[in-house]
Amino acid sequence: MDFLKTFSLFVLTALAEIVGCYLPSLWFSQGRSAWWLLPGAASLALFAWLLSLHPAASGRVYAAYGGVYIAVALLWLWGVDGLKPRPSDWLGAGLALAGMAVIVMGEREGG
Repeated sequence: MDFLKTFSLFVLTALAEIVGCYLPSLWFSQGRSAWWLLPGAASLALFAWLLSLHPAASGRVYAAYGGVYIAVALLWLWGVDGLKPRPSDWLGAGLALAGMAVIVMGEREGG
């Protein structure tokens, strides 16, 4: 159950980070209103707060989070940008998620 809770928190954290970067990019690259910067900044603040909720906020947690971020970014690419990920993208995401699982499960060993 702890793994599912950690994974879910990683997914929410990744979404907050992606939204926090995506909204300002609408202003920079597509000429949207500068008002997009406000929810973008709020989303990045949410990202930082969510990252602090992990019980062991450390380099190990951030490394594990990176695997989930990769997978969520590919889903964003598909769902928001409308670009279907390639099989090699999915393979890379699977490897990253496997690495994340190894890191998270290894925390049970102590060190």
